[in-house]
Amino acid sequence: MTDSTQPPASNRKRPAASAVSTLGSDAAERERLRRQSDDLLPHAVALLGHVDLPPGSSAIDLGCGPSGMLELLAERVGPTGRVVGVDIDPAHVAMARDLVASKQLPNVEVVQGDAQSTGVPAASFDLVSARLVLVNIPDPSQVVAEMARLVRPGGWVVAEEGELCALCYPPHPAWDRLTEIFQATWRADGADFFLGRRLGELLRQAGFDAVGVEARADVYPAGSSRRTIHPDLVRSMRAKILGRGLAEEAELDELDREVREHLANPNTLAIPHIYFLAWGHKPA
Repeated sequence: MTDSTQPPASNRKRPAASAVSTLGSDAAERERLRRQSDDLLPHAVALLGHVDLPPGSSAIDLGCGPSGMLELLAERVGPTGRVVGVDIDPAHVAMARDLVASKQLPNVEVVQGDAQSTGVPAASFDLVSARLVLVNIPDPSQVVAEMARLVRPGGWVVAEEGELCALCYPPHPAWDRLTEIFQATWRADGADFFLGRRLGELLRQAGFDAVGVEARADVYPAGSSRRTIHPDLVRSMRAKILGRGLAEEAELDELDREVREHLANPNTLAIPHIYFLAWGHKPA
């Protein structure tokens, strides 16, 4: 399943970065992304359970961030396989390389590049993954097209996106206002936070068959790092929110305090997102 004639990713041309995330890239956001890989591990395991990825396979994780699915993919393909992680943010690339070194993953390489146009030769991988990437792109079909280009005939693609649910019970006006600000900020960047339901359609339009989709609505207990994902994401977008005049700093501080206080109550139920998992096969 591997191609020994393929030049290493580090020797390939890397395109200029062009895809900009709605979220920030400060230290807090990078740490959130690192935790996210652990928090969403059950989703990643479920996704890979729908595809064929035997030992010796090759895989690429687009928009891997500080860790992505790199460790899990490395485990699945084994020492004779190959995994490449791609991210547009140099800080994320550095963190992912540190992870690879600390976990001693000799079959993993991390490079800087744009998920919309990686510059990697076509049909190089048995599996292409993209998790929580398409939601940040104004035209997600560009990333899906790149996934289709990168995967070999007979190979697979997997994707996961979180779609805004913002369910909170008992209801709270601070939660509702935070959601309003969140949506306005996301729309201003031209991205679609409700594209999760479109994943299957996007894969079929790109020519994949055997497409499958499943949805998960996780309820996080008090104390879980995912329980505060809603205010955490708004914190990450604070500079954009303030710059666009969508809210004042004092209001954001008060909303953040009230929402976190509400979520600290174990009797509060919150479902910030519905996660859509999708997979597709490239006809041979």
